[in-house]
Amino acid sequence: MTDIRRTVLWVVFSASLFLIWNAWNVHNGQPSFLSPRPVATTAAAPKSATQPVAAGNTAAPTPLAEAGAAPPASAQGAGEKVTISTDVVKATLDTKGGDLVRLELLREHEHEQRPWYAPFLDFFGHLKPVPASDVVLFDHSAERYYVAQTGLWPSSSGPGALPEHHTLMTLVPGPRVLQDGANELQLKFESPESGGVKLIKTYTFHRGDYAIGVKHEIVNSSAAAVHPFLYFQLVRDGNDAPGTSGPYSTFTGPAIYTDTTHFQKIAFKTIEKRDDAGKIARETAASGWVAMVQHYFASAWLVDKSSVASAPWDFFTGKVDNNTYSVGMLVPVGEIAPGATKTVDAKLFAGPQEENKISSLAPGLELVKDYGVFKILAEPLFWLLTQLHKVLGNWGWSIVGLVVLLKIAFYWLNAKAYGSMAKMKAINPKIMEMRERLKDKPQQMQQEMMRIYREEKVNPLGGCLPIVAQMPFFISLYWVLLSSVEMRGAPWIGWIHDLSVPDPYFILPLLMTATSLLQTWLNPTPPDPVQAKMMWIMPLVFSVMFFFFPAGLVLYWLTNNILSIAQQYLINKRLGVLNK
Repeated sequence: MTDIRRTVLWVVFSASLFLIWNAWNVHNGQPSFLSPRPVATTAAAPKSATQPVAAGNTAAPTPLAEAGAAPPASAQGAGEKVTISTDVVKATLDTKGGDLVRLELLREHEHEQRPWYAPFLDFFGHLKPVPASDVVLFDHSAERYYVAQTGLWPSSSGPGALPEHHTLMTLVPGPRVLQDGANELQLKFESPESGGVKLIKTYTFHRGDYAIGVKHEIVNSSAAAVHPFLYFQLVRDGNDAPGTSGPYSTFTGPAIYTDTTHFQKIAFKTIEKRDDAGKIARETAASGWVAMVQHYFASAWLVDKSSVASAPWDFFTGKVDNNTYSVGMLVPVGEIAPGATKTVDAKLFAGPQEENKISSLAPGLELVKDYGVFKILAEPLFWLLTQLHKVLGNWGWSIVGLVVLLKIAFYWLNAKAYGSMAKMKAINPKIMEMRERLKDKPQQMQQEMMRIYREEKVNPLGGCLPIVAQMPFFISLYWVLLSSVEMRGAPWIGWIHDLSVPDPYFILPLLMTATSLLQTWLNPTPPDPVQAKMMWIMPLVFSVMFFFFPAGLVLYWLTNNILSIAQQYLINKRLGVLNK
């Protein structure tokens, strides 16, 4: 039995070292050993920038363009780029399709990339400060491809080509900067007639708001009624967003929400495998929305259901080029009589995942915030964290306060666990003496050990089970702190200017390591010498990872350690086992 435990411990130890080494490589920009190297994104637009496919509609459209096919005639020529600015965003739109091709978030800044030796350079004054750059969400450049597109697609009984995201449109003159005192800024694009139909697309940017109004006016100038579809899609490369590498993993990729299947995330690798097998992912629902999700930020198309026909919508995901993927929805506009105009209202949300704000935009939109498998516990914990922030006014102290409340809630459960460990520590000399005396008689040793446990009324698992019962809560809090954009740029005290990045001087990780070792000293020493050594080695091994974790996570764990040590110390002192 001892040999088996020893083998398991060494396997766990070896696996931990491998994971730490892998995390170190990822942290320094190297590819992970556990995933394939990402394919470089080409600077050109995808060969097929959309593949909307309907499911179950008798008047369903066909795919807009096959991968590798030449774009339609309306796509010939390059569009003109126009840039507008508000108080929260700087947006670049293309007259080719009226696409949104670049979006800077002026209130969100990229984390400064600091080498591990930066504190020493800071101390000697040799590290030059790097100006903070704005977070760029949408981008169409040599390094990245991430755009928002819309367009029309005909029904099977309608005319052929209609204005879509390849169509060169005319920009209507107007202001390009949100003026002082103004609450909104509009940008309007008009397409030429195609198939007797003209599309007018109007973007409305609001002060202090990341939800952009996008109005589509569909003008039927033909002599017959038309029944077009309007598609909304987000297209991006499969690479991680800048500054998201670290010894932890968060979801990046498409998401779809419908009124039937609700929220689903689709990994890029899933789309890749499905595309290789020649399969197309599509589903039909009465309404919903589509999104692209990454750590802290998201974009989503939200369509006003009341402005379109009461017919099923088609949702799709697909691979449109090498390392480029799309998620979108195809919405039936309904019949437009000759000479008539139909208006479809939509919103394009593109910004930080501020849960309290995005939850009001559309049902389930707050689900883009990744809470892992403990969502049911993470949501109330985040609510409690925000309530503490309203009182304390500092996210760092709010983290401390939340851990204190959790420790109070679990006080008696912890007391039972620490009491059991204290008893184990008290009888440890007797166990060690017995093991030495019966080391050549393992069966008798086990029987004698169980006898001692019965006589002393000690449960060997009594110190583990209460702690295990609390782990879901603390894991949930871990995900709350990891996924909450509110931590970005949030200071705590002194040298901690941003709780979402590692401690620049490693002070919190060093304190956490010290408290972990102190906890080990307070715990009972295992009878097996190998296990006893592992108890001291494992805190050191796992503490290495915390040197690269966000300061908010380390603060939470350090606070938990300190409170646990205080409670365990008092119990050990009361039972008189501190020096045993």
